[in-house]
Amino acid sequence: MRHSTYKCNNGCPVEATLEIIGGKWKGVILYHLMERTYRFGELKRVMPGVTQRMLTKQLRELEADGIIHRKVYAEVPPKVEYSLSDVGESLRDVMMMMRDWGRNHFGL
Repeated sequence: MRHSTYKCNNGCPVEATLEIIGGKWKGVILYHLMERTYRFGELKRVMPGVTQRMLTKQLRELEADGIIHRKVYAEVPPKVEYSLSDVGESLRDVMMMMRDWGRNHFGL
């Protein structure tokens, strides 16, 4: 886990959570990974507005924080799959509430 400052005095749990899953793309990545395991190119296709560089950055951060699991297969060309870790699975209820709020608020 990359973050340890929240265990200090006056750490705000909401701030800590948003630092891990906040931003434009992390929530979208997690939402898709709740459905199934994805390869990089598949994620890129279901998220047409994200650049390759940004998707790579966000995936690396989520992996470093223990939210997703990255599995590399010894193949040529390399095959890499992303899935939710157990910690990522623990965010499922939060993500579903965010989905439901968005549907209700925006009439989706």
